[in-house]
Amino acid sequence: MFLSRLHIFVPKFTMRLFWTLILIVLYNGYSSKGVNSTLSARPKVVNIGCMLSFNTLVGKITKIAVEAAVEDINANPDVLGGTKLNMIALDSNASGFLGIVEAIHFMETDTMAIVGPQSSVIAHVVSNIANELQVPLLSFAATDPSLSSLQYPFFVRTSPSDKFQMEAIAEMVEYYEWREVIAIYIDDDFGRNGIAALADQLAKRRCSISYKAAMKPGATLDDARDVLVQVALRESRIMVVHTYPTKGLEIFSMARYLGMIDKGYVWIATNWLSTILDAGSPLSSDEKENLEGAITLRIHTPGSELKQRFVSQWSNLTRKAGVTGSSGMSTYALYAYDTVWLLARAINEFFNQGGNVSFSKDPRLSELNSGSMNLDSMSIFNGGKLLRDNIFKVNMTGVTGPFSFTSNKELFRPTFEVINVVGTGFRKVGYWSEYSGLSIVPPETLYSKPANRSSSNQQLHSIIWPGQITEKPRGWVFPNNGRQLKIGVPNRASFREFVGKVPGADSFRGYCIEVFTTAIDLLPYAVPYKLVAFGDGHNNPDDTELIRLITAGVYDAAIGDIAITTNRTKMVDFTQPYIESGLVVVAPVKEQNSNAWAFLSPFTPRMWCVTGVFFLIVGTVIWILEHRLNDDFRGPPSKQIVTVLWFSFSTLFTAQRENTVSTFGRIVLLIWLFVVLIINSSYTASLTSILTVQKLSSPITGIESLVNTKEPIGYQLGSFARNYLIQELRIDESRLVPLNLPEDYAKALKDGPSRGGVAAVVDERAYMELFLSTRCQFSILGQEFTKNGWGFAFPRDSPLAVDMSTAILKLSENGELQRIHDKWLSGIACTSQNTKLEVDRLQLKSFSGLFFLCGLACFLALLIYFVMLACQYCQYYPNSEVASDSSRSGRLQTFLSFADEKEESVRSRSKQRQLEVTSIRSIDQDASVNGSRNDRSDIYSNRVVSFGESV
Repeated sequence: MFLSRLHIFVPKFTMRLFWTLILIVLYNGYSSKGVNSTLSARPKVVNIGCMLSFNTLVGKITKIAVEAAVEDINANPDVLGGTKLNMIALDSNASGFLGIVEAIHFMETDTMAIVGPQSSVIAHVVSNIANELQVPLLSFAATDPSLSSLQYPFFVRTSPSDKFQMEAIAEMVEYYEWREVIAIYIDDDFGRNGIAALADQLAKRRCSISYKAAMKPGATLDDARDVLVQVALRESRIMVVHTYPTKGLEIFSMARYLGMIDKGYVWIATNWLSTILDAGSPLSSDEKENLEGAITLRIHTPGSELKQRFVSQWSNLTRKAGVTGSSGMSTYALYAYDTVWLLARAINEFFNQGGNVSFSKDPRLSELNSGSMNLDSMSIFNGGKLLRDNIFKVNMTGVTGPFSFTSNKELFRPTFEVINVVGTGFRKVGYWSEYSGLSIVPPETLYSKPANRSSSNQQLHSIIWPGQITEKPRGWVFPNNGRQLKIGVPNRASFREFVGKVPGADSFRGYCIEVFTTAIDLLPYAVPYKLVAFGDGHNNPDDTELIRLITAGVYDAAIGDIAITTNRTKMVDFTQPYIESGLVVVAPVKEQNSNAWAFLSPFTPRMWCVTGVFFLIVGTVIWILEHRLNDDFRGPPSKQIVTVLWFSFSTLFTAQRENTVSTFGRIVLLIWLFVVLIINSSYTASLTSILTVQKLSSPITGIESLVNTKEPIGYQLGSFARNYLIQELRIDESRLVPLNLPEDYAKALKDGPSRGGVAAVVDERAYMELFLSTRCQFSILGQEFTKNGWGFAFPRDSPLAVDMSTAILKLSENGELQRIHDKWLSGIACTSQNTKLEVDRLQLKSFSGLFFLCGLACFLALLIYFVMLACQYCQYYPNSEVASDSSRSGRLQTFLSFADEKEESVRSRSKQRQLEVTSIRSIDQDASVNGSRNDRSDIYSNRVVSFGESV
């Protein structure tokens, strides 16, 4: 017998030699040849294997479920068309070596498929044999994500992969706004690959595993203690435990012994813990206390009639199997039951497609085992690929709910329940699914709605954390290893009001230092730190280099007058800015005295011209509208010109001698008086400012004019201003002059370009305001052309940066930040508070809206007036009356004469005309019927002539 020979042979060789031999056999690339043994197309019995670890919790309950499934399938002849399943169950005892032996044994018995193995470690080994002999492996408990790779085409996982479990944990970490976790795991294929999947999922959410605490598979309590001691020295307090049930309880027991199941800690266990809670024996009081506040995941299986029927039979099944003690139901039992049904349906389809249970022997094995190993008894399943394909095509509804596979060999829509261990039991606080993320309603109720993975839609019920607190733990503390934070501080040579080293001591003082110490005192925990000087104190250090040293691990943080720039944010995380400070231009200014023509300064020349033109336009419009009605606007041409000019400009003082009587004239005048009021007020205010405020002038008006010159520009040594001027504004490096002290600023600006100085200095506003507070001969020109702020720098993803930002916001809200600013930076100000750079002149664009409204009113008034005038002209001068003078010049002269005539005269003449028309009509009635029409025409012509002469 092969097994007996193998037990004799193995002691002669080392384990490494045996594994090497097996791999040589399995991966030799020859095609299989040999004797075929073919059974009938639809045999009465087919062999399936089952590899479990009978002495483990999962192995006990899943063995019951598998046997129950085989019994139910064999009891129903419709499932396999009369074919029976013959299941051969072997105990691997959680050993990889025994797993190989069992796999070889199955291959000797013409096995179509194997249910199992239970362990991911064994699955890795046995999958290589399954690949070579083309026998599908269906595992409901080997959840290692790497088993889904293309390396194992005959491995079929029939439960959710750990990839999804780790994604659920990563989403919880993101939901609670934690940044780092510590992974505690067994260092084997199951543990390593699961934690690798967790790291990938955390990285997608800008989180990470800060420390990996690996434990050897056979770790003792002492080993667990040593690992947890190292964990306690780390700053993260988010623990993710990915191990086996027995080891998991030992880890929690030791953690409680070390005081780690307490306030501030978060313990997240993978579904090994929910398996213990569901299927294990009742926990002791000590074990319950060890697990207090822990979070675990459980595979979610929606309720159904099938599930309820199976659960109700569970106690009978355990009793029938002779299981002693308590053995509860676990999701692994449900998936084990569905796995056998999945295989049965695939086998039935295999036979329906004409598949045969046939095996081929590989002569290579006989040649290799010419001695005692007898490996030639193993056979290759010829229908393995067809059966595997049918397995992945099955779409059924089992006790776990809808059961089908995706294109990447994973179960469709995996779902987990989030469990919180509290008191003597546990409670469900929510769900996670790949479709909807975290939710408080069962995911199957959300499948009919569009997927919504937004952060606002993610939610869980409240959780009771370790220490029986309901407030979300911060998730980290300072490492309990006695090490202080090494914080770099710029050792400045200038502007020491912001930050400066105390002479003869290792301490620092200044505005930035007091902001930092005040903010750190607001934190709800102690922060041990030590300030370390960066720079020699004689020259201002480069803040960008200080930031780079944080990424290199030289410093744990950096504080001081450090500007937040784009390049620096790529290296570190900054706090909330505690002071705003952008780049400005400072240059010398000269006092500008008023002159004899200062009264013209408020308006630009264009504004003066447009205003004068509008005075004339409005005067002309008023004259046109009033000429036919108002005697004040009539008379000789010279008088009327004087009237227009006088009326126009007298509106400046609202003292017009002439009154307006027309409706349109009054409307236009009212709008114009409003425009004049605004212009007059603006002029008065601007002239007052010109005559009373001291004015300063400079040939430089801002950064634009400075860039366009070729003159040298000063900047502070060590400031980011240099790179900004070169890279962003494209200023030639030869024009830039580094300056170190405020005295250097003043001297360079006074000397100017002609004497080796600079035309202007570009620096941050905070420095320049302090510089200008005692130097009135210089001034900031133009606007601030960058928007920056100062902040404290910490390593990327440091939680301290977030807490310090919150503290700075509190300082700002309670006024403490302003008090610190006034203490250090509000000294004696320059006496030129009332100075101003070249008073801004009033531009035409500031009044364009008023002029537009006034012009529109004039246009509409004239348009309506001329339309009415034309209608009146047509009424008083019919076409027949002007037919005698049909030339264009004659008609125009007649119309102008009509327009110039006073309206009152036109109306009186119209009445006289109506009387004459009436008398003509009476003469026509008295004329005889045979009278000549020419007589009437003569009479009519005579009347017209007489009427024209009277005009």
